[in-house]
Amino acid sequence: MTKRIVVVASGRGSNFQAIIGALERGSIPAECVALITDNPKAYAIERAQAANIPVVVVDYASFATRELYEQALLSALKNARPDLVVLAGYMRILGQAIVREYAGKMINIHPALLPGFTGLHAQRQALLHGVKIAGCTVHFVDDSLDGGPIILQRSVRVMDDDDEDTLANRILIQEHIALPEAVRLFCEDRLTIEGRKVRTRLTP
Repeated sequence: MTKRIVVVASGRGSNFQAIIGALERGSIPAECVALITDNPKAYAIERAQAANIPVVVVDYASFATRELYEQALLSALKNARPDLVVLAGYMRILGQAIVREYAGKMINIHPALLPGFTGLHAQRQALLHGVKIAGCTVHFVDDSLDGGPIILQRSVRVMDDDDEDTLANRILIQEHIALPEAVRLFCEDRLTIEGRKVRTRLTP
């Protein structure tokens, strides 16, 4: 049966676009049934509309408390009935109720080789630390900060003249490869979580 994907994004949505492209090429056996965003001005909304994907705006600024926002977000997710929730540039930390509801069914893309450089400004952290190799990680979401079981990683070499923007741009190219690949593996039922490790079955 075709998997139902919901993407959650806050900004420009370039990783969301990478998923749309993979779906349109038929390389992911799934359907994107909704984009959910906390930002009514997110460019990801235009990407969804261009691809005829329904958009649900849960505007963080319109809620009096974080708890009320989380309740509305969880309700929006449940209404979409996803098999997989993809965080693609979602810039908030999810509450435990949502994380537990979608345990093993929610993945995130992070612009660093985890477990190093969690949180915001990962590329800046990498440069300040002087690493020679940086990259991105797709992982399952748990109740830690960027600490869930790792699905896959892709790396880039850090150049001597890199700044935060140049490094981020090269990592982003790898994100656009890594995230659709992880989504495909999930939708082909090829991923198994065993403790801290994610096992990938070689063939569908």
